[in-house]
Amino acid sequence: LFVFLVHKNTPFFSTFLVYIMAPSEEAPAADAEEPETVGASPPADADPAATGASKKKKKKKKKSGAGAGGADNDDDGEGEGEDEEAAPEAKAPVAAAEAPADDQSGDDGEDAEDGAATGGKKKNKKKKKKNKSGQTVTLSDEAFQKWVEETLAATKNESDQGTREELSKPDRAFLGYSFSGSLRPWKVTPQMKMPESIQKPDYANEPDGRSEIERVGMREVPVLEGDQLATMKEVCRLGREVLDIASRFLKAGVTGDQIDRIVYQACVDRQIYPSPLNYNRFPKTVCVSANEVICHGIPDCRPIEEGDIINLDVSVFYKGFHSDLNETFLIGQCDEDSQRLVRTAYKSLHAAAKLIRPGTFYRDVGNDIHLEAVKNGCSVVNTYCGHGVGELFHGPPRIPHYRKNKAVGIMKPGHVFTIEPMLNLGGNGGDRTWPDDWTAVTPTGARSAQFEHTFLVTQDGFEVLTARPGTDRFSMPEYDPAMFQR
Repeated sequence: LFVFLVHKNTPFFSTFLVYIMAPSEEAPAADAEEPETVGASPPADADPAATGASKKKKKKKKKSGAGAGGADNDDDGEGEGEDEEAAPEAKAPVAAAEAPADDQSGDDGEDAEDGAATGGKKKNKKKKKKNKSGQTVTLSDEAFQKWVEETLAATKNESDQGTREELSKPDRAFLGYSFSGSLRPWKVTPQMKMPESIQKPDYANEPDGRSEIERVGMREVPVLEGDQLATMKEVCRLGREVLDIASRFLKAGVTGDQIDRIVYQACVDRQIYPSPLNYNRFPKTVCVSANEVICHGIPDCRPIEEGDIINLDVSVFYKGFHSDLNETFLIGQCDEDSQRLVRTAYKSLHAAAKLIRPGTFYRDVGNDIHLEAVKNGCSVVNTYCGHGVGELFHGPPRIPHYRKNKAVGIMKPGHVFTIEPMLNLGGNGGDRTWPDDWTAVTPTGARSAQFEHTFLVTQDGFEVLTARPGTDRFSMPEYDPAMFQR
C-alpha cells in the first residue's frame, strides 16, 4: 500500500513463461486525535528466491522465446515534446499461466498460485511447488538476472550516463531546506507512461492526477462478493507478484530509479497499471522509502547502501480494481535499533490482523497497534491510516493506527481494506514533508518502518489477500527476519 496524493504501440514478442517470486508538521502524541491521511502508499511476502515456469515431470528444461515488450519512456515535464523514442523491448517474468478467475474466489484461491522457493543457491536446480492447476512456477537466478538486464536496457534513461556528482545534485526546491536526518534526495528521472493497451484508472491521464470517482466517494463500505471478489483476489495476487519481483531485485548498490523501472516492466508484462503513477501527480510507479522516510518516498538515483532499511510500497490496478501492500527490508548488516523497529512494525500489523472478524469496531484496531509499538520503544504515526481499497484506490473505511481514535463502522463479511501501521523509533510519532510535496519523514531523523496487507473480512475471521505465496492466507505468519533480509 502506500499512502496517496499525486501527479506505443509496442510490438509483442513471444513470452518467456516464468514467475517470480508516506506531509506536514509534527503530529501530536499517539493519544491525541488527529486527522489522518488515508492510505500510505501512492500506490506484502516471498523469499528472494523466485519462481518461473517448467513442465511437469520433465527433466529437460525447455526454452521459450523472448518476453512481452516494454513501453514508451515518456516525460511529462516542461520542455519535453511528444516525439520521444519508445524504449526498447524487455523480456519479463510472467505467471506460467493464469488460473481461472473462479479459482481465485473460493477457499482454494491463492494457494493455487505459487510456491515460494527458498533462498539457497542450487545450480540450475529448480525447486518445484505444484499449484492446483498442475503447473510449477520457478525462476532460476540466471533467468531472473537476464530479465533484469534486459529490463534496465529497455528502460534506459539519463541516470545510466550521469556521474555521481550530477545525480546527487539537489533539486532547486530543496535549496535552503533543513533536513531532519542524513538522507538527501537525488535526481528524479522523467516519468514513464504506460502502453495504451493497458486499462487505466480515471486519474492516469489527468494533468492534476485527481480521481473523480474518489472525489465523489462512497457513503458505505462496499461488500465484495461473486465476480467482484474474484477480481479483487486476482489483482491482489498480481500486486504480490510485482512486490516480490521488486524485492528480489532489491540489494545494496541498486537505485530507487532502477526499482521503479523493474516495477514498470513487471506491470507492463502483466498488463496491469501501477496505481501510484500520476495519482495526484505522483511521478513514479512505486514508493521507495529509505531510513527516516515514513512513506511516499519518490524513487530517485541514490544507490541503496548497506545498513539501510527500505520500504517498498506497491499498488496495482486491474479490471477496475486496486490492490495495495508494502514491506520493509533490511539491507545487509543493520543495527539493532533498525532490526527492532522493523520487527515491531511487522508485529503491530500481526496484532491488528488478529482483530479482524465480523463485529469488530474499526476504531479498536489502533489500540493493539499502539500497545505493540510502545512496549518496544516505538511510536505510531498519526497522520496516515488504513483504508478501503477496490474500485477506489482509497475509500471507506478509514482505519487509524493509534489508540483513542474516532473511526466509525463495524467490520462485516465482504469488507476489503488495508491496515498499514507506520512506526517511528522513539517517542515522537510526528512527521514532516519534504519540498517535493510527497516524501514524509520523521521530524527527528529517527528511522521509520511499515508493513501493509489488503485484508478481506470473512464469515469467521479474515483472509490476507496479499499474502506471500505458500503461507496461510487465513493468518499472518510469525515474524521471521530472514523474510526481509536483503
